[in-house]
Amino acid sequence: MIDEETVWAHLDGLAKPRRSLGRLEALAVRLAIIQQRIDIAVRPRRMLLFAGDHGVVAQGVSAWPSAVTGLMVETIAAGRATSNALAAAHGCDLRLVDMGCAAPPPADPPSFYRAVRIADGTDDLSSGPAMTVEAFERAWAVGAEEARAAADAGCSLLIAGEMGIGNTTPAACLTALLAGAAIEEAVGRGAGADDAALDLKRRIVGEAVAAARPLLVGDPLGAIARVGGLEIAAMAGFFAEGAARGRTLLLDGYVATAAALIAERLRPGTARAMIAAHRSAEPGHRAALAALELEPLLEWDMRLGEGTGALVALPLLDSAAALLKDVARLSDLGVARED
Repeated sequence: MIDEETVWAHLDGLAKPRRSLGRLEALAVRLAIIQQRIDIAVRPRRMLLFAGDHGVVAQGVSAWPSAVTGLMVETIAAGRATSNALAAAHGCDLRLVDMGCAAPPPADPPSFYRAVRIADGTDDLSSGPAMTVEAFERAWAVGAEEARAAADAGCSLLIAGEMGIGNTTPAACLTALLAGAAIEEAVGRGAGADDAALDLKRRIVGEAVAAARPLLVGDPLGAIARVGGLEIAAMAGFFAEGAARGRTLLLDGYVATAAALIAERLRPGTARAMIAAHRSAEPGHRAALAALELEPLLEWDMRLGEGTGALVALPLLDSAAALLKDVARLSDLGVARED
């Protein structure tokens, strides 16, 4: 078994001043511990983008209408979204899975698009459960299936991204429910909510969490389904299965981290396979990462979603892998370390 002491000893023996690369070396240690190997692998890699609509948008919690989810699914399917550009720039395979959008699917879908369509989005969580436990389990299974497919394709590094207008509302509910964050901390402006929408969002999240919390001990699936989202459930299944398959999981922003909270609650130990790419501008993201005991690599005030924060962090993982695999050791040069 490779422990931290072993990895640090390897790094300290490289042809460089001891600990001179700071947090890059800490990242290399984290990757080596997750993968249980010094010659870590961060390629091939794959990002799954899960999409779905949210009924709670009808209450006015978002600055954008639900129709934008379908429009962005079309844009991603056409290869013209930010996620497409960043995935291509960093050599990351991308797949798009439509979990439940009310809009019609793309007229000429590409090979990387898959339509599951468990429902036309979730129900309005402000007036009842967002989805049934059965729908949650079906969405989880889709995510797990995609993780198995990625693992079978030889992918070492897995990323989950999302597209769903209004999904910071269920993410806030899940962060309050599973990480114990205060409502004021968990709820942020999402994609640009104004003050009135923010106040409304806080009230809705508070009421939904109050209704779900009594279920959490005896019926955790029921509690999570009550405030979740189809794409969030799929990401949770993706994370849990990816970790079970020994893959490294690179977390994106607030919504993906809410899915990680679900995965850790239902499959304890999943978080040990995770690296947090960044801390987003959403205030609740800090509490969600703290609950998972993860420190983010970047803090750049990003809040787009689509897996973009994780994609931006990929060069850091490439650098950590190169450091461990390609740098000469002092002993190979006939030099004894004195520092």
